[in-house]
Amino acid sequence: MDPVRYRILGTTQALGPDGGAVPVGGARLRALLTVLALRAGRTVPVPLLVDEVWGGEPPADATGALQALVGRLRRVLGADAVASVDGGYRLTAAPDDVDLHRFERLAGEGLRALADGDPAKAGALLDDALALWHGPALADLPDRTAEAARAGTRRLDALRARHTAALALGRAEQCLPELTALCDAHPLDEPLQALRLRALRDTGR
Repeated sequence: MDPVRYRILGTTQALGPDGGAVPVGGARLRALLTVLALRAGRTVPVPLLVDEVWGGEPPADATGALQALVGRLRRVLGADAVASVDGGYRLTAAPDDVDLHRFERLAGEGLRALADGDPAKAGALLDDALALWHGPALADLPDRTAEAARAGTRRLDALRARHTAALALGRAEQCLPELTALCDAHPLDEPLQALRLRALRDTGR
């Protein structure tokens, strides 16, 4: 049976074995799932869960409120989806069942393929990695700045590498619109500006 998969690159979602979305209602419930999925397969201590789910403004009985929230999440995902471990909870999922971790694996493989001089393989891997994004990373965490910024940086690295691979394969014409938009959004990013200039040169502009 296929595992449940989790999306945290955009609005947090759980996808059942058939690929259909499992309804995870409520901002706190999605925040809890986000924190657990971010550390899939690892125990997340109760204090960290409370801090991230409530954004530094925990309820009076934070431990009890967290227990109730975990109970609701188990009813949605299945009793075995969240394990109780000494001092915390763990999402019983492999890292590859979470889109962020799968993105990082595929992007890493794509960057290695590019470094090894295989732009076709790199492009395919990076396309698969970037297709996992459905919106801002960790959108359902109350205070998502640091982790989300790191994920955004890795996405930009993957975008640069994908365009480097595409230019190496002679696809400058297809690259130009997105490269232009990326350069407008990141005007001080010199590697992106260099890629755009290369694409302009390759298209005879």
